[in-house]
Amino acid sequence: MRVIGYARVSTDKQADRGVSLDAQTEKIRAMVVVHAAELTDIIVEAGESAKSLNRPGMQRLLALVDAGDVQAVIVAKLDRLTRSVKDLCELLEKFERRGVALISVAESLDTGSAAGRLVLNIMTAVSQWEREAIGERTRDALSHKRTNGERVGNIQFGYCLCADGKHIEPDPREQAVLTEIHQLRRSGLTLRGIAAALNHRALRTRRGSAWRLEHVARIIKQGATKEI
Repeated sequence: MRVIGYARVSTDKQADRGVSLDAQTEKIRAMVVVHAAELTDIIVEAGESAKSLNRPGMQRLLALVDAGDVQAVIVAKLDRLTRSVKDLCELLEKFERRGVALISVAESLDTGSAAGRLVLNIMTAVSQWEREAIGERTRDALSHKRTNGERVGNIQFGYCLCADGKHIEPDPREQAVLTEIHQLRRSGLTLRGIAAALNHRALRTRRGSAWRLEHVARIIKQGATKEI
């Protein structure tokens, strides 16, 4: 069986030390011996992020897989390939179409077997669930803070930070501008017309600049969620 190894570190500092890369390559070589396989090469990516599959070493790996030059890919750990569940699924589908097994040392996985594929599918599903659960908890926490009048991200136009540095309260000057904007809108003025009217009355944005169409649109169409 012809196999190719893949090792990656995400920072240049790690790459310079070479410790992490050495540890990965050692594990890959040991797994090659266990499988009595023929190691074609070990692709090493130093200082490359796993945010996407668009990295030189990964593209070379995929080219070898597409060419039918390997029968298995060995990694020290799954997150060396990618940290994205979506990208991992894409890789697994490509490997399966080409008849290539994915072997991970840390997770003791080998998709060359039905059991290995089952375990990996379960792990992928659990990982996706964890990400979604974290997202839900984060949204709930932010919603709770907003309900309690606490600051969340940029302070929307019309409000300012309280003295406690935690909560927000209406800003009288900006609230007056908001009222003016909505009244002008109800009168039938266009966004550009509203901006012109505000500038004519010497009203300014939070940053002290003249009003532009996009400023007014941001307040009206996006609920003034971004600082102007």
